Amino acid sequence: MAAGLIGNGRDRRTRYRPMAEINVTPLVDVMLVLLIIFMIAAPLLTVGVQVDLPRTTANPLPNLDEPLSVTINAEGRIFIQETAVEIEELVPRLQAIAEARAGSETRIFVRGDRAISYGQVMEVMGRIAASGFTRVALLAEQPSGLPEGGAAPAPGR
Repeated sequence: MAAGLIGNGRDRRTRYRPMAEINVTPLVDVMLVLLIIFMIAAPLLTVGVQVDLPRTTANPLPNLDEPLSVTINAEGRIFIQETAVEIEELVPRLQAIAEARAGSETRIFVRGDRAISYGQVMEVMGRIAASGFTRVALLAEQPSGLPEGGAAPAPGR
């Protein structure tokens, strides 16, 4: 009986079977590192020139497609995304971009620094609207005291 326990040909074949388990620990480590990299890199990918936006209580618009951003900084310089343009070049450049994007249905967000005059922002918006763009909007920051999705009721209503 002891001879059967010591070993025979059958025990050797079953002892070296291939392992059918997958070690997922390295995969989880790589995925966690990638998650951390994307969490750090995502805020850095925002497009635009740094401006101090005014605050508003209006609800944010739903994000359907990527809009163009026209920015007027505190010095009054105009930017399309991050490229500086003169006011005379603004409309032709926007039209060229819209044609490349398939039409004048391109959304354009106008961002004006809080320090510039209202007239400068309206001049830029007027030129954009007069050139045939119908989806033009002003951007503003949400006040810090309001919930993310809701707006405060308008005074007197």
